[in-house]
Amino acid sequence: MPAGCPPHSTTASLPQHGDRGFPFAAAAAAGQAPPRPRPAAAMQFMLLFSRQGKLRLQKWYVPLSDKEKKKITRELVQTVLARKPKMCSFLEWRDLKIVYKRYASLYFCCAIEDQDNELITLEIIHRYVELLDKYFGSVCELDIIFNFEKAYFILDEFLLGGEVQETSKKNVLKAIEQADLLQEPRHEYFNVPVY
Repeated sequence: MPAGCPPHSTTASLPQHGDRGFPFAAAAAAGQAPPRPRPAAAMQFMLLFSRQGKLRLQKWYVPLSDKEKKKITRELVQTVLARKPKMCSFLEWRDLKIVYKRYASLYFCCAIEDQDNELITLEIIHRYVELLDKYFGSVCELDIIFNFEKAYFILDEFLLGGEVQETSKKNVLKAIEQADLLQEPRHEYFNVPVY
């Protein structure tokens, strides 16, 4: 230890890249793969529901039985709807954090692990709403009801396995437009009038 350094200073004892104390070196020395960095926010599930408690969209990124999904959905919808508008959009529930945001008549509700960042999840919710707005042109609850397959498709282009797959709104919308082109109405291909 250099002279004049207080005894609590540990600059000399910090693990260096080649040291056994460095996590990657320790894992390599033990014959293990280095630890994988955790994603910024790994979502467990996303629910969209109305102010009346009607479920409009659900996406689960963890395997659960249908009975458990229904129980979780019922509990969360009741809990979120019972909260006052001025209350925080984050709440502790079981061993998860619930992040929700209300847009017009719809609640967007996500569950993340306890150590994940709530603000990133709030930003993910907002980005999804922006994507829906761009696609539908000022999205409303009826757009989700009558075009639920498009809402799921947009979500799948944006999130994969509960993690953000594509951050660019432009790229997500381009992928959706390309998929729409593949789904041209059948009558255009066969020149058959639609009745």
